[in-house]
Amino acid sequence: MGRRWWMKWYSWVILVAHVFAILIFTRGFLLTRTELPYYSHGSDISQSPCFSSTSTNHSWNKPVVDRLVIIVLDAIRFDFVAPSVFFQEKKAWMDKLSVLQKMAFAEGSSAKIFKAIADPPTTSLQRLKGLTTGGLPTFIDVGNSFGAPAIVEDNFIHQLVENGKRVVMMGDDTWIQLFPHHFNNSHPYPSFNVKDLHTVDNGCIEHLFPALYQDDWDVLIAHFLGVDHAGHIFGVDSLPMIEKLEQYNLMLEKVIKVLGSQSEPGGLHENTFLLVMGDHGQTLNGDHGGGSAEEVETSIFAMSFKKPPTSIPSELDTSSCKLDLDGKKKCASSIQQLDFAVTVSALLGIPFPFGSIGRVNPELYALGAGTWNLGGINARDSSNLSELEEWLLNYVNVLCINSWQVKRYIDVYSASSVIGFSSEDLLHISNAYVQAEQNWANSTKNLLLHRNERSHTLLPALTRQIDFYFSFLSNVSELARSKWTEFNLKLMGIGLGTMLISLFIIFLAIQRVNNLYTTSLLSPGGSGISFELIFAFFVVAIRACSFLSNSFILEEGKVASFLLATTSIVRLRSSIMKKKMLFEALSFLLLISILRFTIEVGLSKQAATSLFLSASPSWVLGVAPGHPLWTYMAEIGPILAVILLACLLCRTIANSIFGGLWKYITMATILSYVLIAVYWGAESSIPTLALLLQGMAKGHIPRMIYAIGLGQLLLFAVAHLFVKDRELDYKRSLVVKTVSILSAWSPTIIILSGKQGSLVALALIIGGYCIVKLESVEDSDSDAIFTFNPLAIAQWNLLAVCLFFATGHWCAFDGLRYGAAFIGFDEFVLVRQAILLTIDTFGFSHILPVLALPFLAVCNFLFGQNDHGKDFRFTQLSQMYMMYGLITATTVTVTIICVTIQRRHLMVWGLFAPKFVFDVVGLVLTDALICLASLLYSGRLEDDDTQAVQRTEQ
Repeated sequence: MGRRWWMKWYSWVILVAHVFAILIFTRGFLLTRTELPYYSHGSDISQSPCFSSTSTNHSWNKPVVDRLVIIVLDAIRFDFVAPSVFFQEKKAWMDKLSVLQKMAFAEGSSAKIFKAIADPPTTSLQRLKGLTTGGLPTFIDVGNSFGAPAIVEDNFIHQLVENGKRVVMMGDDTWIQLFPHHFNNSHPYPSFNVKDLHTVDNGCIEHLFPALYQDDWDVLIAHFLGVDHAGHIFGVDSLPMIEKLEQYNLMLEKVIKVLGSQSEPGGLHENTFLLVMGDHGQTLNGDHGGGSAEEVETSIFAMSFKKPPTSIPSELDTSSCKLDLDGKKKCASSIQQLDFAVTVSALLGIPFPFGSIGRVNPELYALGAGTWNLGGINARDSSNLSELEEWLLNYVNVLCINSWQVKRYIDVYSASSVIGFSSEDLLHISNAYVQAEQNWANSTKNLLLHRNERSHTLLPALTRQIDFYFSFLSNVSELARSKWTEFNLKLMGIGLGTMLISLFIIFLAIQRVNNLYTTSLLSPGGSGISFELIFAFFVVAIRACSFLSNSFILEEGKVASFLLATTSIVRLRSSIMKKKMLFEALSFLLLISILRFTIEVGLSKQAATSLFLSASPSWVLGVAPGHPLWTYMAEIGPILAVILLACLLCRTIANSIFGGLWKYITMATILSYVLIAVYWGAESSIPTLALLLQGMAKGHIPRMIYAIGLGQLLLFAVAHLFVKDRELDYKRSLVVKTVSILSAWSPTIIILSGKQGSLVALALIIGGYCIVKLESVEDSDSDAIFTFNPLAIAQWNLLAVCLFFATGHWCAFDGLRYGAAFIGFDEFVLVRQAILLTIDTFGFSHILPVLALPFLAVCNFLFGQNDHGKDFRFTQLSQMYMMYGLITATTVTVTIICVTIQRRHLMVWGLFAPKFVFDVVGLVLTDALICLASLLYSGRLEDDDTQAVQRTEQ
């Protein structure tokens, strides 16, 4: 009894150890950048070496626009805005925002299209923080994307309010969460119901156009979400996406018309500046969060309703030009989103955010017609300057202020932060700034003060001064991108050390169980370590070591399928030699080949959705993508699969071992399967099938399935605690409980996974069956004392990994299927949607495989020839869970080692950190499920022990 108690509580100790290790390591690895509680003030400009504004309100530079309209189109890709001539192949979604192209390329227009480059991760919260603060939000902020905290550091919204600007906002309610007390008027709409394409957009339009005729604001922000939601649900290449873009085009056309009609001298919008921009891009399947080009490249369209006098010097022009079919030149410039906050602040004449490290973009700044007027600068003889020289002097002075502000921030940050930048890095930055400042003080500023004496040298001097400032600002931004996060190596070391100790504890636990029950990892006679153990060790080690390479992390699903195929070939060889289970071995290889194909589709990020059935792999069958046969296969196949699952379950519960409450628990799953078939049929694109099921309350079906599943789990708990199936021995009780718990979970996981869910469930059943049968071959002819094969556990783990990637997931935040969180619901409730998203993400890869592991133990009871009694059976199952946990913990430990080594890697936040987050969440979930299994699958033994004690006392 004491031995079994020790084995049950061991799993809880490991769970606590892993949670402690992960929390400590995360505390050291995912530290946020130190947010300084300092703000810029108008009076600070007197401390700078630059020319100050002549205005009396301590403006840092002369305001060049009076009003600003910012229209944010969430998840706008660059190819949504730029002309199709910029891309190798024209796609259906290109050139839909034609009004922006028309204005940007019209003769004499003061409008320009920019490619805006965001810094990953590309979640909406991070991008809004980066856009408004001018800083680089760190990775840890991703966790707040579903509940954004208010921004406490300096930002340009705060500066607007502090300097008397009136700000109104409409659209995405994330702005209200970030800036709860900053808006004079606001119209927020909930942003997380990705199935709703129109509520936020219609609300924006409803309030936007009346506001354009009012004079009670200085800055107007309208944040549209339709394109982002259309991408998440339907993908980029879809009709809803094209309809959204066309709606935006009409809306923007009307906005430009309204602003233009009031831009005459004395008009309401005489000096209004329009910005139409995205916060990030999206992949073709509508995801974002990572660092791929599709996700970080978005667009900014800027337009002034005044025409600037001339163009800026070619040295400052980043335009890339192409010729269209008519031979006309189409040009687009580029800008870093990091530069947005400081550039907009310069246009409005407000102090730059204290923590901004961006630079004032020359092309965007030049579109403001007021930047060509030097009237606000205290420079002698400014009346004799040419227009270009006048603008350059104005811009140089803004860059002087910009550089001084960035240098001030770096100095304060290094003095205030625990770690800050290294002395070598600070020296490099200081030298760049000193060089720029000395050139300003000794050459450029002196030249400006005596302009008439050296007129021929003014233009080269200004250009040279700009180069100095650009060099300094570029050095700062590059340094911040490479070393922004403050890693606490001590905490990281403690966390990693705890993980290594936990591995040693698990290994000792397995060995202790072997010693207690006279089993050994050695082959019979102690001749050496068994081949299966050696092979399993190398398979796990190869997969773990692959995490040290970013390329192998990107191809993790392919690596897992390759290793699983390698183990299956070993099984096939054994089957051929023993002339047993050849069909199962070949079936397993075929299944792996199919999974390999689905993983390829899922990782390509080229599918319209994350469902491989919609990824047009029809070329494999030689069927055209639009052929009706393919449509019927994609729609009918999943429904037939779920019906097959129901039939298999009916056959299972027809067995005599299922009775009483256990039978009713399992039968409820058949009802859920029927409801899933009805739900998919009602949503089918096949008119006949959809018409046949018309009128079904399909919106309530998912909720009914969730409720049935929850009820089954409650009944399972009741049956486990109070129902005594004395007629069942432990092995049959184990089968009944395993089938019951899997049947309770499976309908929810299947419906959340979409129409691929039933097919993936069949793949899990077939794969698990093959592993169990092939394991029985090894045991039936073996004289080994060790009663389970470590290679089978490694195969079980690899199959689970393959299912994670086969369902369209990958270890990045753009690999989350956010739409699954809203199946059956329209409103966003954080806890509820987080639970559904977790079940969808880890259902097939963690929940079902861990809970189904007893089937691997049952195979030894059914097919093995050794029977060591009830006590030994529980011991064997405990060993299997220990081995499974050891494999999972080993791979996660190597992931932790990897991110420790690669913490300064260019892709640390775009690739290694997301991989770390997914792996540690998966490890904690696995440990928790193992703890749950230790409670669920051990009850009968305790009953037997109690009965044995009672008989002894009698």
